[in-house]
Formats: sequence, C-alpha cells, structure tokens
Amino acid sequence: MMKNKGFIIGIVVVVLIVFMVVGSYNSLVSMEEKVDAQWANVESKLQRRFDLIPNLVESVKGMMEQEKEVFGAIADARAKMAGATSTDDKVQASSELEGALGRLLVVMENYPELKSSENVTGLMDELAGTENRISTERDRFNEAVRDYNSNIRKFPKSILAGMFGFESKVYFEATDGAEIAPVVSFK
Repeated sequence: MMKNKGFIIGIVVVVLIVFMVVGSYNSLVSMEEKVDAQWANVESKLQRRFDLIPNLVESVKGMMEQEKEVFGAIADARAKMAGATSTDDKVQASSELEGALGRLLVVMENYPELKSSENVTGLMDELAGTENRISTERDRFNEAVRDYNSNIRKFPKSILAGMFGFESKVYFEATDGAEIAPVVSFK
C-alpha cells in the first residue's frame, strides 16, 4: 500500500513538472510570436511611410528644383529601406529615412509657398500621422521585446529557452546622431 502511494505521488510530481515545462515553453512561444507580430505592425507603418514619400517628394520637387541633395538623400534612404532584409537593416534604413525627412521638413519651412499647397499639406498631414503610428508601434515592439527578453533570462525559463533555442531579440533603437536636429545648408 505504501509503495502504491509513493508511486502515485511520483507520477503526480512528474505530471506537474511536465505541465510546468509545457506551460513555460508555450508562454515563450507566445511571447516570441508577440514580438514577431509587433514587428510586422512596425513594418506595415514603415511601408505606409515608404508609400507616401514619393508623392510628397514629387509634390515638393515640382515647386523647388534646387534642393536636389535632400531629394537624393530621401531616394537613397528609400532604396536602402526597400533592400533591407533583416530587422537590424530595416531599423538602420528607417533611421536614415527619418533623417532625410527631417531635412526635407527644414527645407519646407523655408518655402512658405509649399505650406500653402493643398497637395503638400495633405501629404504632410498623412506623413505626420504615419510617423506618430510608427512611433507608437516601435514603443509596443520594444515592450514586447523587453517582456520576451526578460522571460528567456529568468529561471527556470532560461533553461528551457537555452534548450529550445529561444534567443534574445534586438530593440528598435535610434541611430547615432538621432538626437541632433537635421541641418540644411543652402549654398
């Protein structure tokens, strides 16, 4: 009778451990999927920006031909964004695009006739809204990354994370120099 109780207790303990392992594994999978889904949200907003920019550039370009350097920087940044394959490449390309857009905004401030153009104003409003959505999605992405990364580092999930190949994710961070306002020089 005592042997049966010990055997039953052993089975209960093993079953509980299995449930804990499965539950921890499933929670790590869910968190990793949340990170991936949140990155997809960031990408969809980046795509919206990517799609808006040519329209804005063409509208502005028609009004001011002499600012080719700014337009070239935007075109280069868009090309990098289109060719980016990894998350890190996309983060870098997005940051370059933001810098070029910042220079465009400075240029536009110097041309009051651009501000009065309905087409430019509408596109700028759309772009501003898109930038706000990108910022929000980046914040959510970084929150998901933080939750995921902290979970794969906490015991006992860290053991499972190592066993099943869960690796830490990279935060979306500003590039060097992002804290400096863009400068446009008219020569």
